[in-house]
Amino acid sequence: MKIVFMGTPEFAVPSLEKLIECGCEIPMVVTQPDRRGNRGKVTFSPVKECALQHGLPVAQPQQIRKDEEFMQELEALKPDFIVVAAFGQLLPERVLNAPKYDCINVHGSLLPKLRGAAPMQYSILQGDKTTGVTIMKMAKGLDTGDMISKAEMNIEGMTIHELADKLSVLGAELLVKTIPEIVNGTAVYSPQNEEEHTYASMIRKEDGLTDFSGDAVSEERKIRAYDPWPALYSFLNGKQIKFFRAEVSEEEGTHDGGVISAVDKKSFTVDCGKGKLRILEVQLQGKKRMSAGDFLRGAGVSVGDRLTKGE
Repeated sequence: MKIVFMGTPEFAVPSLEKLIECGCEIPMVVTQPDRRGNRGKVTFSPVKECALQHGLPVAQPQQIRKDEEFMQELEALKPDFIVVAAFGQLLPERVLNAPKYDCINVHGSLLPKLRGAAPMQYSILQGDKTTGVTIMKMAKGLDTGDMISKAEMNIEGMTIHELADKLSVLGAELLVKTIPEIVNGTAVYSPQNEEEHTYASMIRKEDGLTDFSGDAVSEERKIRAYDPWPALYSFLNGKQIKFFRAEVSEEEGTHDGGVISAVDKKSFTVDCGKGKLRILEVQLQGKKRMSAGDFLRGAGVSVGDRLTKGE
């Protein structure tokens, strides 16, 4: 089976590794261009790192739609499948039509729920008890193609790291079960119900800004969904502070949202618009991520201090 693989983040790596493990021929791995990070250091995507470790050819088109040389190279390969997992570019119909069988996608939600760029984060933000992965045939629209197979799992209390790790493995296992079913004609293609679809838009930096006027349950979900970026963040005495771990108390607050109502050796408590949050891990502007206890030893935080949006 000749498969072109397209993916970028860590979520896509188990799918690529599973295809390699199953003995598939992978003549090309396509991933997003390298990024220049701190101090000009070039960083490769996790998928590129994996491909290089296995000696696989890597292509990194800036914009597939405008890259005729890449398109000709892809079509010349005559792949049986193109497998996509969190690649990061919309694919033109010419790519969708290139494989013998299908261009299929490993999508991190139970479609038609949570189409779009950030389905796993939105599952956490919405407080979903379950989510899963869908193997779908890619179509021209955004995550609108026919569903081929699904796998579901419980996600209560998970962070985005835990959820992405588990769904990536679940998706890889489902992928290698689904491909043979497509080839032998037993796969069932189910159109999505457009009336049931929801959308998970791309996360923006400003989504993480809070003054804790919302309810504690929602704020804690944001902490789990937005780690490490954009993080749930606020301002304390003019400095940005990010929050990475917290516990919800449904006990009614005694202050306005954003006011620190208790401080002990290992944590501090913030009153929210409804309920309270006990903060356990933070990162102050210019500092490393640390436990709330370590932060408190040097921060001089007091009951009555207020967390704001910095306005």
